[in-house]
Amino acid sequence: MSILINILTAVLIFISVALIFLVLMQKSKADGGAGAALGGGMTEATFGADTGNVLSKTTINLAIAFFVLSFVLYLGHIYQRKHAVASGDALPTISAPAATPAAVPAPAPAKKP
Repeated sequence: MSILINILTAVLIFISVALIFLVLMQKSKADGGAGAALGGGMTEATFGADTGNVLSKTTINLAIAFFVLSFVLYLGHIYQRKHAVASGDALPTISAPAATPAAVPAPAPAKKP
């Protein structure tokens, strides 16, 4: 199960990086800002006139994949934690009673001059 969780985590990291780059590639509404500085104008030459539609659809699909994969990993970690006790993968619990502190003698009363 942990191998599957590790593979899904790597896929989630890849989707996260791709989602960041897709958001940065899109043009802003005012045709300026980070979208233009980071290659937003170049995407029109690559994808044609419907650049906004292609990038928007891809961003939506990657966002859906991100949330679904995050939820699946969450459920996988819960499953792994619940079944770790049965298989012995969890840390052992110590049931020893807490040690009582040794008796501390009361301080001697201060002498008055």
